[in-house]
Amino acid sequence: MFEARFQTFDDSSERAHSAARVEALRAELKRRGLDGFVVPRADRQQNEYLPAGEERLAWLTGFTGSAGAAVVLAARAAVFVDGRYTVQADAQIDKSVFTIEHLVDNPPDQWLTANVKPGTKIGYDPWLHTADQAEKLRKACAEAGAELVAVDGNPIDALWRTRPAPPAGPVTLRDIKLAGESAADKLARIRTELAKLRADAAVVSDPQNVAWAFNIRGSDIAHTPLALAFALVPREGRAKLYIDGGKLDNKVRHALEDVGDVRAPDDLARDLTALKDKTVRLDQASAADALTRLIAEHGGKPARGPDPIALMKAVKNHAEIAGARAAHARDGAAVTRFLAWLAREAPSGKLTEIDAVAALESFRRETGVLKDISFPTIAGAGPNGAIVHYRVTKESNRKLGMYELFLIDSGAQYEDGTTDITRTIAVGTPSEEMRDRFTRVLKGHIAIATAVFPENTSGAQLDPLARVALWQAGLDFDHGTGHGVGSYLSVHEGPARISKLGTVALRRGMILSNEPGYYKTAAYGIRIENLVLTIAAPEPAGAEKPLNAFETLTLAPIERALVDARLLNAKERHWLDSYHTRVNETIGPLVDAETRRWLETATRPLSG
Repeated sequence: MFEARFQTFDDSSERAHSAARVEALRAELKRRGLDGFVVPRADRQQNEYLPAGEERLAWLTGFTGSAGAAVVLAARAAVFVDGRYTVQADAQIDKSVFTIEHLVDNPPDQWLTANVKPGTKIGYDPWLHTADQAEKLRKACAEAGAELVAVDGNPIDALWRTRPAPPAGPVTLRDIKLAGESAADKLARIRTELAKLRADAAVVSDPQNVAWAFNIRGSDIAHTPLALAFALVPREGRAKLYIDGGKLDNKVRHALEDVGDVRAPDDLARDLTALKDKTVRLDQASAADALTRLIAEHGGKPARGPDPIALMKAVKNHAEIAGARAAHARDGAAVTRFLAWLAREAPSGKLTEIDAVAALESFRRETGVLKDISFPTIAGAGPNGAIVHYRVTKESNRKLGMYELFLIDSGAQYEDGTTDITRTIAVGTPSEEMRDRFTRVLKGHIAIATAVFPENTSGAQLDPLARVALWQAGLDFDHGTGHGVGSYLSVHEGPARISKLGTVALRRGMILSNEPGYYKTAAYGIRIENLVLTIAAPEPAGAEKPLNAFETLTLAPIERALVDARLLNAKERHWLDSYHTRVNETIGPLVDAETRRWLETATRPLSG
């Protein structure tokens, strides 16, 4: 019935080649007069998902995780991964070639200081590191008496004979009915911000921001509808868009030429060298060190800081909000059909994690308008659910066992909106501990969903609300409570977030996730995730500040079998019952009769 599409990795195929590839790299470095090289998992724009031809770390080491780096010296080499990927790294990396280091506890810069010899030259590709990242490496080498050297041409590219070609997917125009604002008006707003920043121009290096500013979408990146492109927006004069012209049909090209100049990607470097004496804004999160160097070497004044487009993009307009609501109703129906199917099939003991991933995507595809999933689905049965960023593989695929929990975190890309939802399901009767932990997570979820807060409140200020019920039992979770979400863009969108590090004020129109959790190692994982929209809250008499609140966008049942109603107060019970009433009334008419009968039971009041 369902066709599986999931990420997997082979523990041996690439690992078998790593020794030979590392030796070839060492020979190439020696030829260039270098004693070592730093290999990040990155492309020129610091994208979360990389085109196949940018996966240099995977080609060299065999490691395919979404975050990591490697350093190759003449006599030793190391791969750096965080705690999410220790098991995967152990399976994929040839430990006779590389040591495995912790990306956070012993990052590449610290490792370099401890391991390089005075007088050595360590190469790096300035297009694959931000200026801040390069500066860390430079200081680390200097502390050891070594030198960090920018290479002209990545040495791995010279060795990778079967390197895939750059993606060349077609670019489409974002319908103004969905965008809600013309590209011309957006560019005018950007110029106003540049004037406030006293900048003469801005290099737009994040393709999400390019897509928003020019009202375009593409297909160069997995799960995110982006075209790989740069832009240069001057405070005065026409904007320039740097993109492969082969991606543009005549209609798209003419629309873009109405608001700016369409130029070839290679023209960017030449145009930057012409900005002598100009102050040029660079996004410190995504702009390559090469951009800073180009501008500075030709008399320009690079000014690194947050890209002003990021905040504009995060605040959704009326059209984007309407699209998000429509997308969530549609997606909620697909997810509800999946949950009803899962309730029927899981007790058989035959379902696997891969079966669940395939089924959920199939239900979404049956909407007829699914563009892509918004990230690889996380489907963790039993102990696999305790791995926060778990990805099912053929090797790890587990059956959904009776009396266990099943955590499934997934999302979809529709033209009118991006979704992200997590549900935790009990297969059979859950234990009292499971119900206690789930209900404490639910209390935190409700605390965020019902929060009322003054304007200029940051995500860091709200984050503790999601944790209090867990803290009271001596428990916590190690990830943030929420991230920003784009409008048919990235499911992980800055700059706002609800976390201990969330310093950006939450503004009306921002869409964020609300996803507290709890994870018992080697036993089970719990997470409840809905997306919320920041809105104006009613102001009580005598209020001295404008107040904001959240509207929950996601519509799908929360597992009642895991709720211990004794732990909820009256307001929390009212929220859950009201939410379920809304889910039933909104989703019920959108699903088949069998699913509708299941939904009525799944959303009945706690007292019912």
